[in-house]
Amino acid sequence: MKKPVSYILILILGLSAGIYISQNETIWNTLKPFTNNFTPFDDSRESSWDSDFKVVDIQSTLDNSQQNAYFFKSKSAAPGPLVVSLHSWSGTYEQKDELAALSKAKDLNYIHPDFRGVNWTKDACCSDLAMQDIDDAIDYAIKNSKVDLSRIYVIGSSGGGYATLATFMKSKHSIRRFSAWVPISDLPAWYAQSKIMGTKYVENILDCTSSKDSLNLEIAIKKSPIYWKTPVEKLNTTELQIFAGIYDGIQGSVPITHSINFYNKVLKDKLVNDNTLFVSDSEKLYLLEFRKALSDLGRIADRKVFLKKQSGNIGLTIFEGNHEMLTEYAFNELIRE
Repeated sequence: MKKPVSYILILILGLSAGIYISQNETIWNTLKPFTNNFTPFDDSRESSWDSDFKVVDIQSTLDNSQQNAYFFKSKSAAPGPLVVSLHSWSGTYEQKDELAALSKAKDLNYIHPDFRGVNWTKDACCSDLAMQDIDDAIDYAIKNSKVDLSRIYVIGSSGGGYATLATFMKSKHSIRRFSAWVPISDLPAWYAQSKIMGTKYVENILDCTSSKDSLNLEIAIKKSPIYWKTPVEKLNTTELQIFAGIYDGIQGSVPITHSINFYNKVLKDKLVNDNTLFVSDSEKLYLLEFRKALSDLGRIADRKVFLKKQSGNIGLTIFEGNHEMLTEYAFNELIRE
């Protein structure tokens, strides 16, 4: 009879401690950053999909393989927008996507392609095959639904943000707006950073670049959009918005430098002369060292903005957050007129 009594006593003490901590602001603020280490934006678990979203087979125009996608066709008789939502690094087309329900609620055409699935095979990881898969998926949606060709939108977070940057760089389609959240842009840099952080992505990067004991730098560069030629002419008609959480790289797997450096690269390729439009080295160092806002820049959703830059149709926003997409805000900004 002693064991049950001791268990009850421990339970009571545990509950009391929990109540005390939750009501003590100093202790709670100290512990709070560690209470939400799991982020859903590279969640590889499969999800049950609404029956209105159909699994479709799309034949690759490069190697004739069959690539799956979840697809929703608008019920509207008039041509409407198309949302192209790209899965994360460890996900596939089956991955849970909150943008699907938001698209259905507004009766928008929507497609969630596989583009070679998880990013630890040589055919994935923004390879030529994966990039063609995304274009093929857009072609499929255009052929099989009524798409307003002036209102095609591409969005993704984490590995999906990486694919969004790559799609901006290489897609043949005229896309109205790209929205890349917490993206990877530089595989060689991310490999080194992931080794320091001790994450699973070290082995993933080695696998997707056909590396053995050391990184195959040539392939890693080939699969990194920051090293590609920027199609600057696209920015006359296409908008690219990049978002990163200020704490990513600490409470997340992708340092904010991936977003900052890609933004600066595009401005350099555009031959922008106004230095104030770039993220300066001093601004970058301040953000990395202090994780504080550079000035009062307002909010997006309910989050403080730490840095905001805009040059024509390309923008960068560093917000209060970690490795995440602010989903409803992202969706509404994506499809805005």
